Amino acid sequence: MGNLNATQVRALKEPGRYSDGDGLMLNVKDGGSKSWLLRIQHDGKRREFGLGSLKDVSLADAREKAGEIRKQVRQGADPVAEKQKQRERVPTFREAAKAVHKEHKRGWKNGKHQAQWLATLETYAFPAIGDMSVEAIEGRMVRDVLANIWLEKPETARRVRQRIGAVLDYAYSKGWRTQEAPMRSVTKGLPRQPRKTGRFEAMPYSDVPDFLEKLRERDSMGRLALEALILTAARSGEIRGATWDEIDLDTALWTIPGKRMKAGKAHTVPLSPATVEVFKRAAALRLKGSELVFYGQKPGRPLSDMTLLKVLRDMELPFTVHGFRSAFRDWAAEETSFPGEVAEAALAHAIPNKVEAAYRRTEFLEKRRSMMEAWGRFSTGAPVNVLPLTVTR
Repeated sequence: MGNLNATQVRALKEPGRYSDGDGLMLNVKDGGSKSWLLRIQHDGKRREFGLGSLKDVSLADAREKAGEIRKQVRQGADPVAEKQKQRERVPTFREAAKAVHKEHKRGWKNGKHQAQWLATLETYAFPAIGDMSVEAIEGRMVRDVLANIWLEKPETARRVRQRIGAVLDYAYSKGWRTQEAPMRSVTKGLPRQPRKTGRFEAMPYSDVPDFLEKLRERDSMGRLALEALILTAARSGEIRGATWDEIDLDTALWTIPGKRMKAGKAHTVPLSPATVEVFKRAAALRLKGSELVFYGQKPGRPLSDMTLLKVLRDMELPFTVHGFRSAFRDWAAEETSFPGEVAEAALAHAIPNKVEAAYRRTEFLEKRRSMMEAWGRFSTGAPVNVLPLTVTR
């Protein structure tokens, strides 16, 4: 036992230092304030450590703190450095997520992904765990966040799971957590999601000519963009972000830079005569001071990703915009003799076989030009005898 007791500590009024033993002292100042002080002699050097005010640190607490510091000194540690380390505040999940987003977004080519990454966490994760220390988040908490949307919004739930895991792993790499994200056990604790077909709802390719005829009954920037998307078999983001400096109507080529492509590689699209006419109609509506081919309502901004889908919904059609790429691929397979790799190149699909990808140097540009001209004729109702003969299997 020490030299002091709790009653004495409260009663002491005279300024001075009162020893509890083994270097621990109560320091009473002239104004009556009291604080704890620990004096240690080690390796011929004397050091003093403040342990806090009596208002915050009781006698028992002071003895415990003193014991911890003595132990650290004996082990060769620096108690001041250790205390400073403890003072470094571990961020909340919200703060850590914003740090991940800030550091990583420059590596994401898709602007939509940049915006959605943090937005999904703000909607689904922050209300439950946003203000919690990232160190304190356990698997059961993540599981509860996901359980609310796991079956109702499966695709969104998987994205939220991936992004929570990214934040927790980032926190582990920064030393804010003692373990990595427990995402495997989290997933085991959730029910099995319904199987996906993996297919986009696509308009049958045989219906495309009639659809394009109806699409042209009215003129709007959204309808023009959708027509261009169908005739080029491009992705929505590629069409909506198209700029005039990418398009050469004289050579009938559209060169999309790698930064706007899903695979990160530049892609050249041969423009059929029908597609050139679409771009000429768009040129007649060109907005002064804007490089965008298909611009939105706000100056300098492209069409939103919902604009093209709205065209379909206004026409009371259940299909997706992306599904037109499937329609094009089905048409190429069923109605033409163009090789499959040419159709895949037209869709700018990555080659899954790494060896084949390493040795393939051609982009099949001339073959794709013939293919896109055939697709343009088919889609606009031109005579079908211009198409390559179907291979008999």
